[in-house]
Amino acid sequence: MITGGQLRAARSLLGWNQDALAENSAVAVSTVRRMEASSGPVRGYSENVWKVQRALEDAGIEFIDENDSGGVGVRLKDRVPR
Repeated sequence: MITGGQLRAARSLLGWNQDALAENSAVAVSTVRRMEASSGPVRGYSENVWKVQRALEDAGIEFIDENDSGGVGVRLKDRVPR
């Protein structure tokens, strides 16, 4: 489950504002705002959460789950030259 902090960090890595994330994920800007305001796991309809996560992943974001070596986070995937 992704967190509001991960969404904000992912957007920042891509240089996107909330409008760009909403447009790329086909959800309302108010939905993005509400998701990002979550202090823990993102709240919302599962379909909307999936759309937002998928849009960020398609743009090159990798979500990192909490594990023994650290907490949750995000990073840009290595890009393969075309």
